[in-house]
Amino acid sequence: MGALTTSCFESCPARRAELDGIEKQPADRPAEVRVERDELAVAKRVLERMTGQLAEERSSARPMPGQVGGRAVMLIPHREPGVEEDALPWDHQRIIAAVRQAAGLVMAREVGEVVGVDVSVKAKLEPLRSKLIKLVDRGRLRKLPDGRFTTRL
Repeated sequence: MGALTTSCFESCPARRAELDGIEKQPADRPAEVRVERDELAVAKRVLERMTGQLAEERSSARPMPGQVGGRAVMLIPHREPGVEEDALPWDHQRIIAAVRQAAGLVMAREVGEVVGVDVSVKAKLEPLRSKLIKLVDRGRLRKLPDGRFTTRL
């Protein structure tokens, strides 16, 4: 669509100048010129509207920062068709990759070892566990009753 946009806007002024020259010619050509000029104007408005809609769709596919308790936080999108893992924050992508690497059920402590969290300190392990549960809530991971995690099928 980018090439279409560029070529249209580059050629539109040239075509308009050509139409201005033809319009000055006698006979029934000015009516044809007005029709084509109107069509060009409509096409330009449609193209601008579609470009804006595409930009909005692209921006909404990415995680949007939100406010919680006056602090900026990154919202984690739910698992849906069209929302890929690269839409997740980098640390959540690493967590999912670590769970996949485990080739089975894994505890939060084991994930922490893979992603580089100091698992000997409970205060550093709990934020990781919170992220794992957030990924479960968003449908990206699965948690078993015994506290182990695995990827979704």
